[in-house]
Amino acid sequence: AGRKGGHKGRARQYTSPEEIDAQLQAEKQKAREEEEQEEGGEGATGDPKKEKKSLDSDESDEDDEDYQQKRKGVEGLIDIENPNRVIQTTKKVTQLDLDGPKELSRREREEIEKQKAKERYMKMHLAGKTEQAKADLARLAIIRKQREEAARKKEEERKAKDEAAMAGKRLQSLSLNK
Repeated sequence: AGRKGGHKGRARQYTSPEEIDAQLQAEKQKAREEEEQEEGGEGATGDPKKEKKSLDSDESDEDDEDYQQKRKGVEGLIDIENPNRVIQTTKKVTQLDLDGPKELSRREREEIEKQKAKERYMKMHLAGKTEQAKADLARLAIIRKQREEAARKKEEERKAKDEAAMAGKRLQSLSLNK
């Protein structure tokens, strides 16, 4: 009842065959002019394959170029200029320089410096040149002295006990003999 007519019901416009032929001729003419300009630009480097192709086929080389430049989706329509977009370039094995100095990240550099500092410190420490090593050695010397004194005292006490025990046995043996 309340429908609106679409575009399909309108009067159709037909292109006459003469107009179609004229358009095709104009396109071919344009393609030939472009080809001539390209060949003129190349000069002596015109390869026979290309000339043969232009003689044999009525189509221009434009189709091949369009095919090569074809992009996915809307990329072909919109020109994208994203400064952050990383365009991946494949490097050949010959281009890779493994021997060249590799740029280290800040974190890697700091890690290496930390390890080297630790190694240097350990060398100094083992040589007894650091403050901590000197303090440790002094403490060890004091402990050694204390242990030696303690061992000496124990030895003296043991000797005293042995002598007391010996003296006690002598007394017992003397009393038994009476």
